[in-house]
Amino acid sequence: MPTLVQLILLFFVYSMVGWIIEVVGKYRQFHRFINRGFLTGPWLPIYGSGCVLITIAVESLAGLEYGIGTTFAISFVLCGVLEYMVSFVMEKRYHARWWDYSQKPMNLHGRIWIGNLILFGLGGVLVIHLANPVFLRLFGKISIPGQEILAGVLAALFVTDSIISHFVLKLVKRSVESSEADNTEEISREVRLILSDRSVFARRFADAYPDVIYRTERVKARIEEIRAESERIRREAEARVSELNQQLAANLEPTASVKNTILLKQSELIDMIYEEQNASEKARALKAEIDEKNAVLRKRRERLNVLSSLAERES
Repeated sequence: MPTLVQLILLFFVYSMVGWIIEVVGKYRQFHRFINRGFLTGPWLPIYGSGCVLITIAVESLAGLEYGIGTTFAISFVLCGVLEYMVSFVMEKRYHARWWDYSQKPMNLHGRIWIGNLILFGLGGVLVIHLANPVFLRLFGKISIPGQEILAGVLAALFVTDSIISHFVLKLVKRSVESSEADNTEEISREVRLILSDRSVFARRFADAYPDVIYRTERVKARIEEIRAESERIRREAEARVSELNQQLAANLEPTASVKNTILLKQSELIDMIYEEQNASEKARALKAEIDEKNAVLRKRRERLNVLSSLAERES
C-alpha cells in the first residue's frame, strides 16, 4: 500500500492526466483550447479522486485477489458511484448540470452511462497494473522529505485554487438564481455575460463548460409545464384514435350481422305488440310462420356455436 504522501502525489498526477484528457477531447470537439474543470490550475480532482480510490480498494484486497477482472470491476463500480455523486451534489448546490448523458444508451438519470463505466474499468486496469508501478518507482527516487515538500506545495496551490473557484461558483449560483429566464440557453447567455466582466478566473470558468445545463426553479417549472402539456395532448390523441376505431368498427360490421340484428329486434318488437286473443287469422298465420323461421335460425346458430367450440378445442 502506498504511503499517505504517495497517495497525495498520485492524486495530483492523475488529476493532471485527467485535465489533459479533457482538454484534448474538447479541442477535438470545439477546435480551440478550453481550460476544463472547476479549478483554474491544470487538474481535475474527480480523476485524481477516482484513481486514488481504486488504488486504495485494490491494494486493500491484494492479499485476497489481485487480478485484472477484479480491478476492472472495482474501477467500474467506484468511479461510476463517484461520477454520479459529484454530478448530483454539484447540481443541487449550484443549480447546474455540468455533464448530461441523457441521450446516451444505458444511462442512469443522465449522470453516468455504460460507455464511461467501461472506460473507467479499463482505465482502472491501466492505473493499477501499468501506471502506478511506474509513478511509485519515480516517487521512490525522491527522498521522503522531498516527497513531503512536493505534496505540501501542490496541496497549498490546490487549496488556493479551490478557494478562488469557490467564489466564482458562488457568483454563478447567484446569477442563475436571480435570472428571470425560463430556459437554460438564456440563463447560460446571462451567466457568460456576467462572468465576462469579471476577473480572468471568472472568464475562464465561462469557457470551461460551454455545454452546461442550468436547472433553476423556473426552468424546472417550464419543463414540468411542457411535460404536462405533452401528456394532455397524448391522452386527447389516444381518445380520438379510440373514437375513430369505434366508428370504423361500426361502419365495417358485416351485412349478415346487421341483418341478423334487425331480425332479432323485429322479433322482439312483434312479441311486444302482438296479442293472441285480439289477432286476426291472417296475423296469427304470419306470426306462426315467423316463429317457425326463427326456430330454424336458432338451430343454425346453435350448430355454428357447437362447430366453433370444437374448432377451438382442436386448435
